[in-house]
Amino acid sequence: MRKLAIGCLGLLTASLGGCGDGKAGKGEIVLHGNVDLRQVSLAFDGNGRIVRMNAEEGDQVRAGTVLAELDTVTLQLQAQQAKAQLDQQQQNLRKLLNGSRPEEIAESRAKLADAQAQAARAQDDLKRMRDIAGRTDGRGVSGQDLDRAARDATAAQARADEQAQALRLARIGPREEEIAGARAQVASAQAQLALLQHQIDQGHLVAPSDGVVRSRLLQPGDQATPQKPVFNLALTHPKWVRVYVPEPDLGRIRMGLPAKVTTDSMPGQYVSGRIGYISSVSEFTPKSVETEDLRTSLVYEVRVWVDDPGNRLRLGQPVTATLETGSSR
Repeated sequence: MRKLAIGCLGLLTASLGGCGDGKAGKGEIVLHGNVDLRQVSLAFDGNGRIVRMNAEEGDQVRAGTVLAELDTVTLQLQAQQAKAQLDQQQQNLRKLLNGSRPEEIAESRAKLADAQAQAARAQDDLKRMRDIAGRTDGRGVSGQDLDRAARDATAAQARADEQAQALRLARIGPREEEIAGARAQVASAQAQLALLQHQIDQGHLVAPSDGVVRSRLLQPGDQATPQKPVFNLALTHPKWVRVYVPEPDLGRIRMGLPAKVTTDSMPGQYVSGRIGYISSVSEFTPKSVETEDLRTSLVYEVRVWVDDPGNRLRLGQPVTATLETGSSR
């Protein structure tokens, strides 16, 4: 009994616990430990000047709450420019997809008719000059004039052929390669705009989960970087009590075993919990306990997951966990 009392006193001094207090019934184990929970250091993903801090130490925040903001004016202006470029690229693509307008086809048809008329006139002029030359044995028309008329007729016919090809292309519409290139330009502009919008969103530091602000490390006007945390956040879920079970009691506990957690500040009130973790490796009790018998005693870490919607348990708070080993299996 004397060794048991010394062991309990030493473990309570180390805020670890792990042995009975002598008052436990046959269907329960009473252990002493501390409240534990996860903590995160929150930092911006990018660089920038902090313009607003929306939380103080001790504030309870919900998941998705904006805790701090960076100056994003430059990024917003760049996003507006990217939006204008995207609109321009979309209009170009729409123009290619719609093809030639009826007015443009009519204009090409009129140009073709004019070119064909000029080609026919040039052919008539060339034919008359050749007839004259034939009737006069070449004396009525000089050879130079005859060559010039032949060249004019050839040029007029080439212009008519060119206008005919232009009308055909206007009816067919743009090439597939041109449409594909326009689509690629639209996609590039969309990606650029999305990148800038993502960088703007990164200017908002958001709480990843419900929690309590433990530390506010920077202030408005400070230069933020990904390497400089802005807040330390203690997550309110999950929350557990860390206790240590002596090896002789290890066979009395199991995963999911119910537990009741009480504190000195609220006697008679308890928080429900259950065993969510049992260490598979034994360890010695802390060496800060000077008793030789305790230093050689083997214990196993156990975590009692608690349901604490009222947030009554605080990080590091000493508590008493009663494991109900007599409950139904």
